[in-house]
Parts: sequence; structure tokens; C-alpha cells
Amino acid sequence: MSGQGLDWPGLMKVGMGPVRQGGLGLRPAEFWALTPAELALMLGIEAGARGMTRDRLAELAARYPDRSKQPRNE
Repeated sequence: MSGQGLDWPGLMKVGMGPVRQGGLGLRPAEFWALTPAELALMLGIEAGARGMTRDRLAELAARYPDRSKQPRNE
């Protein structure tokens, strides 16, 4: 994403495009709320990064599970 600037039409097409066609399926508000770095991470275009797919999200969720800030009463 460096060099001549950002290809906004291309980024919008892949960001808001249908998942079945290789897009991320984001709603416009979700797309525009992202930073360019977040979008690059989701698309896997940062050096060495993998795209954020459902399988990748599940992998990360399993590797880094949410933890409650309050102790559990067991």
C-alpha cells in the first residue's frame, strides 16, 4: 500500500464486496471505520501477514481466548 497512494476504488471493491467473490463483506460504516493498517492486515497485504478469514479468526481466537477481568466463582 505504499508508493503512489491508495487505490480507493480497488480497496472499496474488496472491502465491501461479497465474500463469495473474494471480498470482505464489510458494511460501508465498518469499512470506513478501519484504518489503512487494519484494512491491510485484514487483506493480508502487509509483509508476511495472512488475510483475515473466518478460519484465521477462529485460529486466533483459539490461540488468544478472551479472558474475564473478574474472577470466576467456581
